[in-house]
Amino acid sequence: MVHFSSGGIHTEIPFGYFTFVPEQRLRIGHYLMIFTLPLYIIGYIHLYLALQTGSKKLAASVFVLGIFAFMIGGIWVGSRGFLGSIIHTFQTQENSEVFREIIGNYTFYIENLVQILRVLVFLLSATFVFTILKYKTLYPKWMAFFNPFLTLAVIFLLFLFIPAIGKYLLPAAMNVAHFILFSASLLALNFNLNQKVNQ
Repeated sequence: MVHFSSGGIHTEIPFGYFTFVPEQRLRIGHYLMIFTLPLYIIGYIHLYLALQTGSKKLAASVFVLGIFAFMIGGIWVGSRGFLGSIIHTFQTQENSEVFREIIGNYTFYIENLVQILRVLVFLLSATFVFTILKYKTLYPKWMAFFNPFLTLAVIFLLFLFIPAIGKYLLPAAMNVAHFILFSASLLALNFNLNQKVNQ
């Protein structure tokens, strides 16, 4: 709701795609993001419990990296509604010195956090994959395929090569990747449980 723009993401104004996001949708999306962010903590506790049978230390590493990533991600995502409101306010003054200074400060203090988030997601994904492939966790080995870094890469490739689909997934790429991860986890655990019951 906050990032999807019918006008695309490439505009001459920095973050100008927000001009295509109606203010009411921006507000609703902002509060939905804020109040659903704690679900990531529940999701990473869930992953920890499934991985710990293989290695408690690696499972704890995935948990800590995940929580750290989404504390940083929460700061970033919590700023997006405000950034959108700034773009709406200044859209006719995009060349003003004040606008350029505000956007420069936003980029330095907040937008750069995305790079840290990506590194943390890569590290937790690598640890997640290694733990599943190396140790006997509650997951089947194929679960390693659903790590968030790989899913994010697929979403970006869809955006590049099949934009009719990718344009709907990219604005919420991190949420989509984790929805797939947590859904696949529930399916994998249910599959393993059914196999044990049938043995």
